Amino acid sequence: MQPKPGDMLTPEQVVSECETVMSHAWMVRTFVKHCDEVEDFPELMGIVRAVFDTSRALETRSADPAGYLAMLRKKIGRLRSAAEQFRHDAQAASTHMNFQQAVLSMDACITRLEQLLECKTR
Repeated sequence: MQPKPGDMLTPEQVVSECETVMSHAWMVRTFVKHCDEVEDFPELMGIVRAVFDTSRALETRSADPAGYLAMLRKKIGRLRSAAEQFRHDAQAASTHMNFQQAVLSMDACITRLEQLLECKTR
């Protein structure tokens, strides 16, 4: 069972959950970065850069849960904005199910990260 907002978790547990979510975001990044459509729609690279930037910033703090969560709070707004823009750009680039699923996946990642940031830590 996944932790929910209001659950008491250790900071390490929250970071572990966040790392799992970010692995899903990284797969969306990889799909978009290597898709043919990116040549005609370079604006798709916005989500690629945002996921990369967030991932790199978080990995430097993986041994420091408080620092990790502080950095995620700092980066989540830009990641959310990039996901919102990606939702629009992906529709313009292609109606293929791969893009539809990538949009849903990024939306789920953002929602879950925001929920994890709301979890109480002990």
